[in-house]
Amino acid sequence: MRFKTLALASALAATLSTSALAQTEIQWWHSMTAVNNEWVNDLARQFNESQKEYKVVPVFKGQYDESMTAAIAAFRAGNAPHILQVFEVGTATMMASKGAIVPVAKVMQDAGQKFDPSAYIPAVAAYYTAPNGQMLSFPFNSSTTVFYYNKDAFKAAGLDPNKAPATWPEVVAAAAKLKASGHKCPFTTAWQNWTQVESFSAWHNVEFASKMNGLAGMDARLKANSPLHVRHIENLANMAKQGLFVYKGRSNIPEASFVSGECAMINTSSGFYGNVAKNAKFAYAVAPLPYYPDVPGAPQNTVIGGASLWVMAGKKPEEYKGVAEFFKFISTPEVQSASHKRTGYLPITTAAYQLTDQSGFYKQNPGTDVAVTQMIRKVTDKSRGVRLGNYVQIRTIEDEELEQVWNGKKTAKEALDAIVQRGNEQLERFQKANKG
Repeated sequence: MRFKTLALASALAATLSTSALAQTEIQWWHSMTAVNNEWVNDLARQFNESQKEYKVVPVFKGQYDESMTAAIAAFRAGNAPHILQVFEVGTATMMASKGAIVPVAKVMQDAGQKFDPSAYIPAVAAYYTAPNGQMLSFPFNSSTTVFYYNKDAFKAAGLDPNKAPATWPEVVAAAAKLKASGHKCPFTTAWQNWTQVESFSAWHNVEFASKMNGLAGMDARLKANSPLHVRHIENLANMAKQGLFVYKGRSNIPEASFVSGECAMINTSSGFYGNVAKNAKFAYAVAPLPYYPDVPGAPQNTVIGGASLWVMAGKKPEEYKGVAEFFKFISTPEVQSASHKRTGYLPITTAAYQLTDQSGFYKQNPGTDVAVTQMIRKVTDKSRGVRLGNYVQIRTIEDEELEQVWNGKKTAKEALDAIVQRGNEQLERFQKANKG
């Protein structure tokens, strides 16, 4: 009898202990792969180890467009994640999904957390803020476009390995020397739509779309077929014909060709830095984007890329409190600075940038501050960012039409005119679907 009583007491104590230790689980859907997937998992682990009430569970849900589609389907089915990582291309779509999301400013306020949008780098905060001044999503892996080059390949080609090509004519000249030295892929580009059309526009202070590139209204229309846009795509087309530019595919697929040493120069995201730092077997450098020196005002500033974290609607108050605690944790200057150093993504707060600078990281790793300095320049109405409806579809159109140019099936003007025409059809469709 005494044995049974002890057993019952022991079982009851175990139950109470389990109940006391029960954690509120926070589902976080993301699209990070390789070294950046390791980073996301480490952030969740560090937060989970820092307290006992909440457990953040990161779940890889495929590419950005796939995870966004999956989350919308999950929301309709009543089982959406608490946190969804959405690339900047999906921002306008998420802003229009009013019933599906809870503004991050409200989540933080309701949880009693101090949340000051002015603490964030202005170009980052402004992009994710509604016209009424409310911050809608939490800046996370914010990036911008930069230029990487293989210093060993430059040296072998007789180029100065410590001097990056600053202008597009210099890129062409460097590519010709690299080819002459036996390099089969002198230059390539990842995210061709983002780097060669959208960011290119801001960098040269020309409109990609009207209405401040969509930031000032849903009735924006594309304008990416200006004489300067045509000139640039023609220039790349001529490089492709000469074997100086080799097209390696859409999105970030071309990045592998740089890490392997196959391609010597690449335009891509600052968030590529972690991959290069870990896996490149050669000396490399990060430099600002090339520009055309005869364009007045160039270079201007680059625009935001990467992604932010959106909070999905329909969750319990204690779950939102856990989300707020997690956002508070990853906002601290120490965590932000460590993430910036590890990945190449921007330090999203001024305090994190200052902490990184004071640590001597930029001096020890020349070029790692390029992304920040490109973004914190004074912006204009043509360079604040791009926020358009049906942007995922527009990006696909840009890819399709640019591929026609690289294949020699269309001229630069024909392709850019088609991008504008087809893209504007998408914008009109989005505007009609979201009236009122």
